[in-house]
Amino acid sequence: MTLKQLQYITTVAETGNLTEAARRLFIAQPSLTAAIRALEQEYHITVFSRSNKGMTLTAEGEEFLGYANQVLEQANLIDERYTGRPKGKQKFFVSSQHYSFAVEAFVELLENSGGDRYEFHMRETQTYEIIEDVARLRSEIGILYLNPFNEAVIRKTLRENDLVFTPLFLAKPHVFIGKDNPLAAKAVLTLEDLKPYPRLSYEQGTHNSFYFSEEILSTADCDKELVVCDRATLFNLLIGMNGYTICSGVISEELNGPHIIAKPLKVDDYMEIGYILPASIHPSKLTEAFIRILEKLTQM
Repeated sequence: MTLKQLQYITTVAETGNLTEAARRLFIAQPSLTAAIRALEQEYHITVFSRSNKGMTLTAEGEEFLGYANQVLEQANLIDERYTGRPKGKQKFFVSSQHYSFAVEAFVELLENSGGDRYEFHMRETQTYEIIEDVARLRSEIGILYLNPFNEAVIRKTLRENDLVFTPLFLAKPHVFIGKDNPLAAKAVLTLEDLKPYPRLSYEQGTHNSFYFSEEILSTADCDKELVVCDRATLFNLLIGMNGYTICSGVISEELNGPHIIAKPLKVDDYMEIGYILPASIHPSKLTEAFIRILEKLTQM
């Protein structure tokens, strides 16, 4: 294996096309094909499935790409440190449940460290996919929560994927509602208060177990259920349908506007929100910087 082969793999993965990748790399297409096949033979894996439509990463190719990106990033750091040459395009990938503080941290990291050339990915996604993204190194860090209901299952899944959870803060349960919701006048809400209103939750795909739910108390009985895939839709339905969602209570008016408010929920529960990292890989400088921003924002 050589660094050039890893660069070839990442470029083909980006373009999905051998011709375009060869053009970007300034090499002949047969040479590019031979280099990729030599690497696949060396490690007895198939990185790409090949078809008339182009090059698509296989499952083991996705995993390999994660490691390749880590190696190339470290090589760039060495090159920058000892040659003084400007670093290339900065890359950073994070997967998270739907938390406004995570988006704030992402924006601050980009402002502080993005530079002139960057490719940053902020992926708000399903709980199991967060774990899978970090385990396969598609993302450098993931953000999710533990509580008494899901902790045993989530920790077992993290152990099986060689991931480590580090807590950021403990949140008491809150309810997000529209500011004009009839419940907005109440200082504290109860589960009984919520019964007449639609409950909103995020879709969890094929791993739609209650243990992977993004909302606590997901097993509580509810007559009206609305399931969505993104934050904007959830917020629109909170307002338009007088719906609610149970959450951490942390919200940014600057990012999400003044129309959503958080009310404390009177239940004996909590959310321990934190981040997950691979146990065996040292975090990159960007990941460390992102963690420092997360800690700053969540401890204010």
